[in-house]
Amino acid sequence: MSDPVIVGADGSASSLTAVDVAAREAHLRGTSLRIVHAIGSPSAHLPPGAAPWSPADHGLEAMVHGLPARAEERAHAVAPGLEITRSVVTGDAIEVLEIESRSAALTVVGSRGLTGFSGLLLGSTAVHLAAHGHGPLMVVRGRPDPAGPVLCAVDGSPAGERAVDFAFAEAALRGAPLVALHVWNSWSARACEGPGDPPAAVVADADRLREAEQRLLDRAVAGGQASYPQVTVERRLVRSRIRTALIDASREAQVVVAGARGNGGFTGLLVGSVSQALLHHAHCPVTVVRGQG
Repeated sequence: MSDPVIVGADGSASSLTAVDVAAREAHLRGTSLRIVHAIGSPSAHLPPGAAPWSPADHGLEAMVHGLPARAEERAHAVAPGLEITRSVVTGDAIEVLEIESRSAALTVVGSRGLTGFSGLLLGSTAVHLAAHGHGPLMVVRGRPDPAGPVLCAVDGSPAGERAVDFAFAEAALRGAPLVALHVWNSWSARACEGPGDPPAAVVADADRLREAEQRLLDRAVAGGQASYPQVTVERRLVRSRIRTALIDASREAQVVVAGARGNGGFTGLLVGSVSQALLHHAHCPVTVVRGQG
């Protein structure tokens, strides 16, 4: 069997929804599901000479093992017959899931966990894994049971090539059409895009720029169309603000796929601004695909 789908479960409503989605994803891929629950070790903070901390001593044994069991019940309800393993690991959830992601076909997490600040739109685990995880990461967010095409953010960057390939494979798995969306505007450096950038800004030759962007889109999807001829592809070229257009398009998608980094932005960032915007504001689950290296 191929690598499993891994899902982080911490008992939050968001993580339990992620378990449901992860079970469906494992079923689609014909692979197993691994439910991972990380529990921190307060022993590290005890004063010298204190007795070692144990979950059993604090009446937490049933809670620790009961949560993954409940998550497994949910997963079986979604995908009967699915092979499921569960693991309770001592350690910080961020570190545990980063390690687990090294052997995952897909890592799935909820957009929010039990920890953190209530005002944040995205939990720290999702943020960290998007930047430092291994392999594709799906962050479950947006409307429940989303339907529609697979939406792929196309930017023509080398890092985005893997995202396009992944999006074609996802569309084939789901028997869904693919919308390859490339957003362009008249700014020569997309890193300067901001709330005030007008889509109708003056350029020397808008028609020529549009034609160049269309060629970029055509090249980006050519390989995927050859590999997955059964997938119906809509090449959508939109002149707009990049983040706004992608978030709007996610209203009608079942999942949006984006590269971790694209064109523009600052080279020190591990997750580009477009991917970050989708992770915070998309109306459906978001899969971030990291490039090589």
